[in-house]
Amino acid sequence: MRPRALEILKRLIAFDTVSSESNLALIDYVRELLASKGIESLIVKDESGRKANLFASVGPRDVPGILLSGHTDVVPAAGQAWTVPAFQATVRDGRIYGRGSCDMKGFIALAVDAMLSATEAPLTRPLQLALSHDEEIGCVGVRRLLDVLHLAPVRPMLCVVGEPTEMQFVLGHKGKGSYRTLCRGQEAHSSLAPRSANAIHLACDFIAALREGQCRLQQQGAHDAAYDVPYSTVHVGQIAGGKALNIVPNLCTLDFEVRNLPADDLDQFIEQMREQAQVIVAEARRLSSVAAIEIETLNVYPGLDTHPSVEAVRLLQAFAAPGTGTAKVSFGTEGGLFNQRLDVPVVVCGPGSIEQAHKPDEFVELSQMDASERFLDGLLGSLKA
Repeated sequence: MRPRALEILKRLIAFDTVSSESNLALIDYVRELLASKGIESLIVKDESGRKANLFASVGPRDVPGILLSGHTDVVPAAGQAWTVPAFQATVRDGRIYGRGSCDMKGFIALAVDAMLSATEAPLTRPLQLALSHDEEIGCVGVRRLLDVLHLAPVRPMLCVVGEPTEMQFVLGHKGKGSYRTLCRGQEAHSSLAPRSANAIHLACDFIAALREGQCRLQQQGAHDAAYDVPYSTVHVGQIAGGKALNIVPNLCTLDFEVRNLPADDLDQFIEQMREQAQVIVAEARRLSSVAAIEIETLNVYPGLDTHPSVEAVRLLQAFAAPGTGTAKVSFGTEGGLFNQRLDVPVVVCGPGSIEQAHKPDEFVELSQMDASERFLDGLLGSLKA
């Protein structure tokens, strides 16, 4: 790993960019670094002005280029049993430790270094960089940047999202929808419970409907053996309701998610759940006219399904190390949004293993950084005149 790239990574790790915090200091650092080589950056802030995306390009402006993409936010380190400082890079035993070293500041450091190197010779196609915020809370921040890039006269020919894949080419991942369900009943003394609509009971009935929906997806929905779980999944992750044991509860809230294969229609599934909710409510209204089940959408991002025969994939394979394969993963990325909004083929490929992400003592192997650096060197070499 080149000294300049290592120094960039050390600086990136030192910025506390947990999703709840501002990432502006990191963005300013990268902007100034690029500006030192004459590279202009487009900064797209969120509504609060506390967070920002960055887009930069080196090379000709009138032809499609290759876009390197990464998110700057990280998950919290508080409450985890770290044995090294979380926001300080520790290089030891062939590894670089620190929050975000793997997910995914390691790739960002190499991408920024590649951008700096791209200024040293004329390019036939541009090399581009996109940095986002708030990926860890549902791929939220990049959407405003994509709204801007969508209007550009020339869009990229290929996007490489540098999430940790151990330098394998990930061509597909599931989409995800997160939802909150409000189940409303009517309060009553628990001695009169059969005469009132119990919100927790409504929630239980709705959860049963979700589980039936899961069975339908498993039995009748799309299947793809490339995934660890080869079908779309439904999961209830949180539930809260009731104030006291002797009060029939009037409200129960539950949060659920659907991780769908790209071939399954998420909107259609949610509409089916709304229909099932109305059946449950119709029965409950025999006891109380206020009974209701409301489903709110919290966040949705699309899946990714890049075909191996796409020219862009074949282009990247020319720079891949021997033994590089293709895969599909269950975790989500911003890749589906780039593909959907910009109509650009996307490959997810970056240093490190997802097994190290979000854990205490997060690390990336130096050998992985070296492999990613060689890959980006080859990619940049192909763009030179």
